[in-house]
Amino acid sequence: MNFLNVLQTSNILIADGATGTQLQKAGLPPGYTPELWNIEKSDAILAHHKTYLDAGSDIILTNTFGGNPIKLRAANLDARAEELNKAGAMLARKAAGTDHFVFGDIGPTGKLFTPLGELLEEDAIHAYEIQIRALAEGGVDAILIETMSALEEARVAVIAAKNVTNLPIIVTMSFDTRGRTMMGIKPAFAVKELWSMGIQAVGANCGRTLTETLTAIQEMRAASPESILMAKPNAGLPNLENNQSVYDVTPDTMAEFALKFQAEGVKIFGGCCGSNPDHIKAIAKILRT
Repeated sequence: MNFLNVLQTSNILIADGATGTQLQKAGLPPGYTPELWNIEKSDAILAHHKTYLDAGSDIILTNTFGGNPIKLRAANLDARAEELNKAGAMLARKAAGTDHFVFGDIGPTGKLFTPLGELLEEDAIHAYEIQIRALAEGGVDAILIETMSALEEARVAVIAAKNVTNLPIIVTMSFDTRGRTMMGIKPAFAVKELWSMGIQAVGANCGRTLTETLTAIQEMRAASPESILMAKPNAGLPNLENNQSVYDVTPDTMAEFALKFQAEGVKIFGGCCGSNPDHIKAIAKILRT
């Protein structure tokens, strides 16, 4: 299947839910680099993907959110970036087969660009190129640059993707600070800037509440009616119960909100932190009836 053809003709595509919280439930130790499991616990990663596919996901994300060499450097794993990302892509591709799509998942570096920090644009581009090239070689259908707070970092990741692949590119920002990203970017400004770069979809993920993410999507739609939108909101906010984070949004509530996002013209919808296969199953049921 061709992803862009399906995206243009489908009513709405269902992405998967959270990865980190699900892998923690599967035994990932606190503070352990999740991308290592692409090599060390490949069966667990395949099982993770299968739970979402069985729940109704059309799209699964690779276990590579923190796979940028700059991010991996904190665990002295930057030299293994290509290996870990390619392995993650190949596992997701194996799970998805030819009937579902795989997004190569790209998260932020965790560093600030100059002059606020020490990260140089050319270093970030090079690091993203390493990650994205490996994901493409592993067989992903599209590159998802997600949970971005700084517009300059999102731009750099898009540039890197265009440098090394012809795959579709999607960018989602996280609006979690009074309607802005942590770096102060408003949804309307973000969508205009990013859509002008020739990407294939844009939107919002993570965030604080379903309502706030929906508002961000509405502002994006108003500012750029021609854009193709994606939303992957959190299942609310976490509460600590028995030393574990429990999120407050039920599968039924998230499914009800899925209809609201669909009404705003969102073409790809899934869950972020705290969401699980039960959330995706409820979303699939309500969107496909």
